[in-house]
Amino acid sequence: MAIQDIYPTALRLLGRPVLVVGGGPVAARRAKGLLDAGALVTAVAPVASPALQEMADAGLLTWAARPYDTKDVDGVWFVQTATGDPAVDAQVSADAEAQRVWCVNASNHEASAAWTPAVAEVDDVKIAVNAGGDPRRAMAVRDAVATALETGDLPLRRRRAHQGSVALVGGGPGDTGLITVRGRRLLGQADVVVADRLGPRELLNELAPDVRVIEVGKTPGHHPVPQAGINRILVEEALQGHRVVRLKGGDPYVLGRGGEEAEHCRRHGVEVEVVSGVTSAISVPAAAGIPVTHRGLAKGFSVVTGHEELSEVPARPDHTVVLLMGVGQLRESASALGEAGLPQDTPVGIVENGYLPDQRVTIGTLGSIADQAEAAGVANPAVIVIGDVVRVSPFAPSHFKTADYSTTSPNSPRKTALTT
Repeated sequence: MAIQDIYPTALRLLGRPVLVVGGGPVAARRAKGLLDAGALVTAVAPVASPALQEMADAGLLTWAARPYDTKDVDGVWFVQTATGDPAVDAQVSADAEAQRVWCVNASNHEASAAWTPAVAEVDDVKIAVNAGGDPRRAMAVRDAVATALETGDLPLRRRRAHQGSVALVGGGPGDTGLITVRGRRLLGQADVVVADRLGPRELLNELAPDVRVIEVGKTPGHHPVPQAGINRILVEEALQGHRVVRLKGGDPYVLGRGGEEAEHCRRHGVEVEVVSGVTSAISVPAAAGIPVTHRGLAKGFSVVTGHEELSEVPARPDHTVVLLMGVGQLRESASALGEAGLPQDTPVGIVENGYLPDQRVTIGTLGSIADQAEAAGVANPAVIVIGDVVRVSPFAPSHFKTADYSTTSPNSPRKTALTT
């Protein structure tokens, strides 16, 4: 049968009686699919597989434990025959055709009046693929399309939203490959994107032309759109029926004020979803080969955003301190930790633009790092790691005096550059 002789369609089987002839694994899978579509399934087979028996025992379908009879086709809307016996399947097909009932014959694709495609569901989109009788090829195409929809490589966006919503999406440290599949899918469905300055900014270039991007990015000490304004934008856009994605760098619930935004949305009756992201507090140090915990060096870590919070964290080299966006107050932070009792020779690493092509790593000590950073022109966005775990980095000098190591990502083929 040529592929051009097939007329693709979809059947609404909700509440309609259908017949499955056969009791093996194939028949059980077909019965499950029909049940998922809401059909009233009767299975006819002398013996049932465990899966089919389980569905019958649960009252999901009716199992007639006997051989097929021509009268079984009477009054049904659809027939699936998968007995494993070509002669029986052919008889079922002939009986169905005589009554003008569509029948899928699992034993003989060429002679079948209908086919079951390879099916997948992504959100409310159902994918059905027929590859001219080649099931493996059909499944490969189905899986490729489903994956592209899940990752956002194919659009999954409704043109008309029934109800507005907000998704707080953590975009990770900036590399487009570090956003989650769920986050990227929601971004592809968005009508409005409320974007931070950090995160996977390149993905904004892939949005449909009619998607509005509202920039609310902040820098230390400069908040052109205050948090109250961001909260208001999210609610106002959602109440207009828009699907809003609040795209944040890192994770929205790790020093990202995502909790405040979620509370504000819920307080105003707006549906909100939180999609975790790869937090820069852990991932950016890892880009420089620095673990925040390491056996024999550190069992715990603290994440802070300002030097005034450092008095609340343990001042010990075996407890890692991760300081976010702290370059502007680095000297004050180092001084505060020193006054709290942290040794001046405690290793410190600074990772700028983690995972991006211009990533740079500067390593020194608590006593030297402020001067090193100033001399090297270190700037945000950067993550500062303080503690013995910095010794694990492949960029750490053996002596930890005043050496400044600058490099691209350790996964990059580029050579490491040493500056002094």
